[in-house]
Amino acid sequence: MTAFDFRPTLNAPDDDPHLWLEDVEGERALDWAASQSARTLGHFGGTQFERDRAALTAIFDRPDKIPLITRRGQYVYNFWQDARNPRGLWHRTTLAAYMKADPKWEVLLDLDARAVSDGEDWIWGGSSIEPERRERAVLRLSRGGSDAVVHREFDLGSLSFVADGFNLPEAKGGIEWLDPDTLLLSSALGDGMATRSGYARTVRLWKRGADPLTAPVIFETGSESVGVFGHLDRTAENERLWFIETPAFFEMIVHIGDRSGPKIQIDLPQDARWNDFGDWLAVRPRKPWTVGGTTHDADTLIGISLSSFIAGERGFSTLFEPGDRRSLQSFFWNNGNLIISYLVNLVPRFEMFTPGRQEWTRRALDTMPPEGTVRLWPLDAERHETNGEVLIWAQDPITPPQLLLFDLNAAPPLGAPEILKRSPEDFDASGLVVTRHEAVSTDGEMIPYTQVGPADGNGHAPVHLTAYGGFGISLLPYYNSSIGKLWLERGGTCVVANIRGGGEFGTRWHEAGRREGKRLTHDDFAAVAADLVRRGITRPWRIAAEGGSNGGLLIANMLTRYPERFGALFCTVPLVDMRRYTKLLAGASWIDEYGDPDKPEDWTFLKEISAYHAATPGQPYPPILLATTKRDDRVHPGHARKMAAKLQALGYPAYFYEPGAGGHGYGKDNRERAAFIALGNNFLRSAIGWQDDRVR
Repeated sequence: MTAFDFRPTLNAPDDDPHLWLEDVEGERALDWAASQSARTLGHFGGTQFERDRAALTAIFDRPDKIPLITRRGQYVYNFWQDARNPRGLWHRTTLAAYMKADPKWEVLLDLDARAVSDGEDWIWGGSSIEPERRERAVLRLSRGGSDAVVHREFDLGSLSFVADGFNLPEAKGGIEWLDPDTLLLSSALGDGMATRSGYARTVRLWKRGADPLTAPVIFETGSESVGVFGHLDRTAENERLWFIETPAFFEMIVHIGDRSGPKIQIDLPQDARWNDFGDWLAVRPRKPWTVGGTTHDADTLIGISLSSFIAGERGFSTLFEPGDRRSLQSFFWNNGNLIISYLVNLVPRFEMFTPGRQEWTRRALDTMPPEGTVRLWPLDAERHETNGEVLIWAQDPITPPQLLLFDLNAAPPLGAPEILKRSPEDFDASGLVVTRHEAVSTDGEMIPYTQVGPADGNGHAPVHLTAYGGFGISLLPYYNSSIGKLWLERGGTCVVANIRGGGEFGTRWHEAGRREGKRLTHDDFAAVAADLVRRGITRPWRIAAEGGSNGGLLIANMLTRYPERFGALFCTVPLVDMRRYTKLLAGASWIDEYGDPDKPEDWTFLKEISAYHAATPGQPYPPILLATTKRDDRVHPGHARKMAAKLQALGYPAYFYEPGAGGHGYGKDNRERAAFIALGNNFLRSAIGWQDDRVR
């Protein structure tokens, strides 16, 4: 009997006839996934798909795209992928050379050649260069894009791997250099070394030449925690090690110690976010925090001397205060100054603070790009080497990104940032306009969304609608080459919704869409779809919605809760089965966001958003494509597999696609990523009946 020979309804929460599809490498499951993928390609993989894949591949591979850089010592480093190097090159140059039109790069590692010589499906996972001598690095290599990586030591002089060096088999976790011969090892490698979520349970002191499995444990937590890690703070006068335990996704327990382990616990709220530099500490509590006779509101940023705080002082300086639509997005240190990024009604703003014993001085960074989506981060990888130079990434939905260099130490008045590189135009944006709107959700909350498309319409616009709505992550409109090429350039409209659960308006916005409130995030998205119809932009059957990961949960709930508002749904690397998600890969780490289905009081609200259980026969479900990757070891591919199988067994137009590589993404190289995106968009356009001449 196959999955298509019966029509289960999952009457009981644990009645799961498709459980066999959770066997990621099982022969039966792989055969099913392969046949399903072939069926989907047969329906939507024709000439137009091939043209779209080629167009996107050319964009992703174009030689004049911006190479993003990180400085380590005298060099800036970049990882580069193009048509000749699909897996990529790790290379470096100087900043002076990078600023030229055609910089000369020194190739350190050809990952394509390495994959062939090793016989492995290597995907780049990053590097950690020893910061004292800079003679060695530990590289992270992923098989097929999984989060679990192989660590291999690399000699930067001979450009070769060190056979007897700091080499680790595949596992989740990472390392931190203490000195050229000692690492902090925070890895799930070894029996009993993984938490329930699959992350490191211990921090070990690993000396050169020693067996990592017998390296002494200097910090550990229980298996129910999310994980632990260790960090060497090189901004301190003396060697200072931070040990961090994450008992839950939004909680941290912080210790300071040395190579023998933690010595003191820092008395901060577990839900606070913090950052230190030298003797200064900046803290952002997630909930109101009363300390030293003062109550600091949630999302307020406060600062204090670290040594004074450890000694018992609690007189914080208030640096930033949030408002209803004024929210802190990030804060980091650079050369002893604290740089903050915040949004005022989704418009970016930046400030810099210099700490002092009496007061912190403030400086508005008002020469930053004033509109669009703007990110700011240090040029230097090592915090102790920062010198005031930061990189700026600025863009909007119809203006390609620019990479700028800005010196925060320049004497006032600050000049304009220097443009390092400009992205080329990847699609024709002529005639497109960007507008902001708000929809009214089910409880009266106003939900902002950004619309990009033609200035005039006929009420039947083909609309691509997306959102995320989880984990306090802000999703701001950006220059999306794929949507621009496959949707906007052809006369379509795209919409990005700022639904609750995200961080666009701070913790309040996130909390409203967490646990019991997750249902509201889905209501918000459906409200935006309805508002597009109310405003005369389109009709429900012309709305194509897409979302991935937590956004995949959102899309699956549009199918089961609001099917009448959409014409087609593209659901990628999704969570769908909220009964079993905590038992699948990293799922247990997200209990803080969603709730615990093993607790009856939590299952009461979780079952309402568990689309796998909510799907029933006889509903007006629109066509849906569920897509995942076999090597996704973060969100289990069984979610998408089982949902597709159940929907098909119930007789719905459900399709499934699963390439072999990609991890929690869309492919191991630009062509595979282009294929994933092109297939999804071809499905969406076909399902909503968009047959514009430019699409044929």
